[in-house]
Amino acid sequence: MTDSTPHPDTLDLAAELRAAIGELVRALRPDDTLPQNQAGVLGLLVRDERAYTVAELAARQRVRHQSMARTVALLTETGLVTQQPHATDGRKLLITATEAGRAALLEQRARREARIAAAIEARLTPEEQAQLRASVDLLRRLN
Repeated sequence: MTDSTPHPDTLDLAAELRAAIGELVRALRPDDTLPQNQAGVLGLLVRDERAYTVAELAARQRVRHQSMARTVALLTETGLVTQQPHATDGRKLLITATEAGRAALLEQRARREARIAAAIEARLTPEEQAQLRASVDLLRRLN
């Protein structure tokens, strides 16, 4: 084992963490009203508070341009994003979230948070809740 190879116990912990996070995310999805790809685009637009081209969105989301163009078209059709001409390149359009898009994303996030909060209160003791709170900071440090 070299210095750059994680210890087997750490690899086991990483696998358990990945699986647990995956299970939690999958458990929350049935309540979602926005498909995952659309929520991802809206999340990026809302979080960064800026406009993106379809190509930039595709690169950021790591999908093909054609897939992103379809996602943006669906979001545009439902009024969740707008497309405006690029100021310096007439071939490009800039995509921004609308107020309806921002509201839809925030509502979906609020539903997920409420479901998680209900599970925390119902399934964890106060001591476990304190452990979980401390773990959030640890998870942030992994980024």
